[in-house]
Amino acid sequence: MVTDPDAFIPAFTAAWAARDGAALASLFADDADFVNVVGIWWEDRAAIAKAHSYALHSFFADSRLVAGRVKIRHLGNVAVIHARMSLTGQRTQTGDTADPRTTILSFVLVRHAEGWQAISAQNTDVVPGAETQLAQGGALAPKDYR
Repeated sequence: MVTDPDAFIPAFTAAWAARDGAALASLFADDADFVNVVGIWWEDRAAIAKAHSYALHSFFADSRLVAGRVKIRHLGNVAVIHARMSLTGQRTQTGDTADPRTTILSFVLVRHAEGWQAISAQNTDVVPGAETQLAQGGALAPKDYR
């Protein structure tokens, strides 16, 4: 939980840098939802903590997550955050370093008496030069029709 929506992204990236899945998950309500870049849907804080703890100690163990542009829309007791993030240092399945990625993380925060917590998160990969995904032959591939 954070005292202000402006503190959410710094707290999220700090928990990532500390490789602390529990600290990252503490930013979320008990019944929060988190959908990752491939559509895996975690439906509570415990699942968010477990998934991030695993990832942060395996394929994200050497990664760095840096916030770029952050937009916060204050709606009274609700805030919506969109944050463009740069991810470097992800490991491949063979242990090599993967190329950098850019994602946009979206969060919905709700104000409580003691602070703000996320109730929803969605992570979307930015795919340069594409405008949609095309399902064909049992696989998804980014495509541009322009």
